[in-house]
Amino acid sequence: GTSYGCRLASTSRKRGWVMKAEAIELPDRTTLTAFLALSLIGGMNVVAVKLSNEALAPLFGAATRFSAAAALFFIVMAVRRIPLPRGRALVGAALYGVLGFAVFYALAYWALVELSAGVGAVVLASVPLLTLAFVALHGVETVHRRGLLGAMLAIVGIAVLVSGPSDARVAVLPLLAAIGAAASGAESGVIVKMFPPSHPVAMNAVGMGIGSILLFLFSAAFGESWTMPTVSSTWVAFGYLVTLGSVGLFGLFLFTLKRWTASGVSYMTVLMPIVSAGPVRCCWANRSLHRSSSAEPSCWRASTSERCPGE
Repeated sequence: GTSYGCRLASTSRKRGWVMKAEAIELPDRTTLTAFLALSLIGGMNVVAVKLSNEALAPLFGAATRFSAAAALFFIVMAVRRIPLPRGRALVGAALYGVLGFAVFYALAYWALVELSAGVGAVVLASVPLLTLAFVALHGVETVHRRGLLGAMLAIVGIAVLVSGPSDARVAVLPLLAAIGAAASGAESGVIVKMFPPSHPVAMNAVGMGIGSILLFLFSAAFGESWTMPTVSSTWVAFGYLVTLGSVGLFGLFLFTLKRWTASGVSYMTVLMPIVSAGPVRCCWANRSLHRSSSAEPSCWRASTSERCPGE
């Protein structure tokens, strides 16, 4: 009971863990603004990844994206003289990179080759539920029934949002890969809370650097073709993914996670499908229709394979 909880909290502090026995609290205005921006960028990323996967091998595309973003973070570190994490903080940054970049994006990129953005959105909506399971397992937060109910309702709500008439079958292996990606992403956020804090720029530089190296190794092991895109549309999507979609997204992610609970931040995956399944996908679809008369490659046409809301 209470005495056990006190002993666990004491042991966790000695190990350098951060123990927070609290329910999900509303963030302040700055944190809420960062959270909403995080959700918007993440939703746009789903569409951009679908486009980049049409011209880049999935694992190679993820590896190239994060190696470029890591280089930008290391440049910022050098200019601002930000030190590298050390000791347990370095271990935490390494685990964050392995789970949050190598494992998550290896599975997610491969899954998105076969799965529709709608199915991917439903799987991503399970991240809050998985996060609640992991924070309870690690003793980082106290899980309440309201949180569990809210997480389950989020999955149902997103399923309704992206549902529609379709004859397409969902492939089992890509679906399992997407679920594995969701679990890995959920655990990476909890890992950040469990280890001593690092500067967000340094943690992302180390995490992305390690993650990109592993992704290059995965790509080589699967025999992917290491060729860069030859059309401007794919370069636009790739450039967005490196800058706003990686540097911006994960800078905001660690900033928000530092100021809020892991379970609270995980709800960004519930808002992301609203972006990826609606206005942004329609925007890309309109651009693809506009360019279809000029022999534009299939990556643009792929984004119109699902009807936009209202069509």
